[in-house]
Amino acid sequence: KKIKYKILIMKVVILAGGKGTRLSEYTKQIPKPMVKVKGKPLIVYIMKHYAKYGFKDFIIATGYKHKYIKNFFKKNTFGWNIEIINTGVNSMTGGRIRRLKKILKNKKFFLTYGDGLSNVNLKKLLNFHNSTNGYATLTAVRPPARFGAIKVLGNKVQVFREKSNLDVGWINGGFFVFESKIFDYLNSDQTILEKKPLTNLGKQKKLHAFKHNGFWYCMDTIRDKEIIEKSKNIKF
Repeated sequence: KKIKYKILIMKVVILAGGKGTRLSEYTKQIPKPMVKVKGKPLIVYIMKHYAKYGFKDFIIATGYKHKYIKNFFKKNTFGWNIEIINTGVNSMTGGRIRRLKKILKNKKFFLTYGDGLSNVNLKKLLNFHNSTNGYATLTAVRPPARFGAIKVLGNKVQVFREKSNLDVGWINGGFFVFESKIFDYLNSDQTILEKKPLTNLGKQKKLHAFKHNGFWYCMDTIRDKEIIEKSKNIKF
């Protein structure tokens, strides 16, 4: 029997403060989440996905080129509640979240990266999280495969298989749900969320993975930008 949970009014935190050095062709001038894909900043597509599920209360955690993001959302509100908070140019992912503690104290919240797109069902993600006794849930995705797979015995190819994202394991695709207990695991601006905090949560069996087999893509390079623009999974 499926358990249904009432959807809460929840904050959506988007990490948008990094320097995006691997996309330097654009990021010398603008923050990575503001790089345009088919005429709109990448971050807008992420926010539209949350808004589609009724989550329209955003906190954008900025740093690098904070004013660029702030000025854009002064002019473009999309009918959403958007708070832009400068979490420091040199803060790490965990440090950025830590700086939001006063706003998010005693609250469950969504969090994702400002450079990853997905068609993950956010209501199912939240229901899954609520059905666990964990403090954190991440969306586990299959990384896009870039190469074909072969198995070699001696110098003979035993198996040749065209590239498939099913050949590789699961990775962290972002699209988290956190309980406010996460702040107990964040010590300073230099805390990297993906290192000690998530590792310790995993050891304590307080971190769960919501498996998503659908579309997910992260924009790290020009090539990634081109692939996203050709994708039929995102409505531009």
